[in-house]
Amino acid sequence: MYLIDTNILLEGLLKQEKADSVRSFFTTVDLGQMAITDLALHSIGIILFRFGKYDIFNSFLNDLIIDGIEVLTLKPDDLLELGETIQSYNLDFDDAYQYLVAEKSHLVIISFDKDFDNTELGRKEPSEILRGLSEK
Repeated sequence: MYLIDTNILLEGLLKQEKADSVRSFFTTVDLGQMAITDLALHSIGIILFRFGKYDIFNSFLNDLIIDGIEVLTLKPDDLLELGETIQSYNLDFDDAYQYLVAEKSHLVIISFDKDFDNTELGRKEPSEILRGLSEK
């Protein structure tokens, strides 16, 4: 199962440079195999609302989140581990949050953020997953 980082979703929603790869990933991989964090969900809302893209946020919720991608959160006790994770891997708060959710839920991190490369879990990009699926 995969933990989808905020930057993957924004890349597709805002039709940025790697949007085609992101779109292929979401149309090829079963949404039931994906999760995002509550922090990612709220961050996407903050960014899209800042740009007045309310309709894109609602489409995102309807198409991917409601009855689709699972939304995961850290328990309050788990939040105590954020400081250690930040220091161990030199991550910022949101990356450490993503990392801890992935670690605790045994998920593969899907991200364009190279900061995860210096962690025990690492990361994969959508194109890597698609290549792996086509080789099977």
